[in-house]
Amino acid sequence: MKKFLSILFTAFMALSLTACGGAAGQSAATQQNTAQPEAAQPQTEGKKVLVAYFSHTGTTEKVAQVIQSKTGGDLFKIETATPYPAAYRETTELAKQEKSANARPALKNTVSNMAQYDVVFVGYPIWWYTAPMAVATFADSYDFSGKTVITFCTSGGSPISDSTPDMKTWFKGANVVEGIRAYANDAAGTERWLERLGY
Repeated sequence: MKKFLSILFTAFMALSLTACGGAAGQSAATQQNTAQPEAAQPQTEGKKVLVAYFSHTGTTEKVAQVIQSKTGGDLFKIETATPYPAAYRETTELAKQEKSANARPALKNTVSNMAQYDVVFVGYPIWWYTAPMAVATFADSYDFSGKTVITFCTSGGSPISDSTPDMKTWFKGANVVEGIRAYANDAAGTERWLERLGY
């Protein structure tokens, strides 16, 4: 009887260890499968850069200047032919109407030779959960096929991901890389992001 119990106990221990090993293996495999792959970083070496931005109050402009300084790119301000009102409420109402109508407000200026740029940083404030429609006009104005478009935004609360679907739709043929929500008073944070991109 003792011999039988001893054999039974040994068999039980062997099964317990096998089960634990299997669970550990499964857990490791699960962790490996659920780990998020790092996003492919754009190749930046030797690429000609344009930093294009829309800025109504000057906040996005400050971030764009940091990016231009760090990348050595050219700076281009996206401006509407008819300026937006100075009053906040009037601007937000107009922006809402433009979004509703999928409008393309006319722009004041143009990029003289867009074909020369490989990487285009595009910056904007978040208005009604997306970029202002002036950015859509900018996107429609040039051929972005084969270019890398890296976005950045300024916002009081909305994440940049809110605007990404529109940016991918507007910049047809481009590799649109979702960037960051940046802050005018945090140049160091913007610079750290640029370093991760290879600048």
